[in-house]
Amino acid sequence: MNNRDALELWHDVVMDQVSSGAHDLSMRQFAILFTVYLEPAPHTVRGLAQKLNVTKPVITRALDAMSQLGLLARKRDATDRRNVLIQRTVSGALYVENYGDLILAKRAV
Repeated sequence: MNNRDALELWHDVVMDQVSSGAHDLSMRQFAILFTVYLEPAPHTVRGLAQKLNVTKPVITRALDAMSQLGLLARKRDATDRRNVLIQRTVSGALYVENYGDLILAKRAV
């Protein structure tokens, strides 16, 4: 796959997502979502902010939107009440899995 092929694949995936009425996530929200689902837990607001090189309020706003969509959930860390743990949800796992399936389907075309 060359640069042009990669861009066309990304274009096809994005176009399919937009036209299908799926959740319209920002690049930042995708980065957070994929980090939580593809990298080992635990995930915290503080840790995500450091990883993405943004402030904690930026992560909090993104999490607010994704929580409303049911893609992620937040829970206080029982061992350290100052931390907020970001948790996967069934809806979020399905969304990420379907997104991966879409990429594979578009790549096969």
